[in-house]
Amino acid sequence: MTQSFLQTFILLLLVTDPFGNVPIFVTALNAVPSRRRPRIVVRECLIAFLLLLVFMFFGRHFLTALNLTEVSLRIGGSVILLLIAIRMVFPHPDGVLGRTEGGEPFIVPLAIPALAGPSALATVLLFTSNSKEEVMIHVAALAAVLAVWLVVFLSADRLQRLLGAQVMTAFERLMGLILTAMSIEMLLGGVRAFIKTL
Repeated sequence: MTQSFLQTFILLLLVTDPFGNVPIFVTALNAVPSRRRPRIVVRECLIAFLLLLVFMFFGRHFLTALNLTEVSLRIGGSVILLLIAIRMVFPHPDGVLGRTEGGEPFIVPLAIPALAGPSALATVLLFTSNSKEEVMIHVAALAAVLAVWLVVFLSADRLQRLLGAQVMTAFERLMGLILTAMSIEMLLGGVRAFIKTL
């Protein structure tokens, strides 16, 4: 799956949806003392980043072990992206990722599934490449997305107060609309690749 830095960055940003996840982070960190929150945010973002990085590098081996083709993964990933996008455009009572339990967060629900959810994991699995240049582009894009996560979630409380719930909801729906188009494009690409194998 050949992608430019900007395409990869935008796709990963839409799939991980940091702005849409602001309410989840705010809710999950409500019971945590304010001095501890930055550490938890950094830890959860790094865990999600490392998990996505592992899937990016070992995606091809993962596919081989499960006897899956890249075409089937592309089509399956596009369907998951489409379902996530639909929940972003038409909000569900349980949120985009479903219900999350309370308590101090560790890995679940912030790192997984809020950031490194099924759609994000399926997306980075598509980034397996033999070209060193493409690998570097994908890693750089993921690192740039990590930087965005840190900026957004470290200022999540202020961001939600500043923009308000309505603006955050509108922004999430806009991202959902863009993600819908990208998932359809990914689905069509998978179908085209499948037809070529016949």
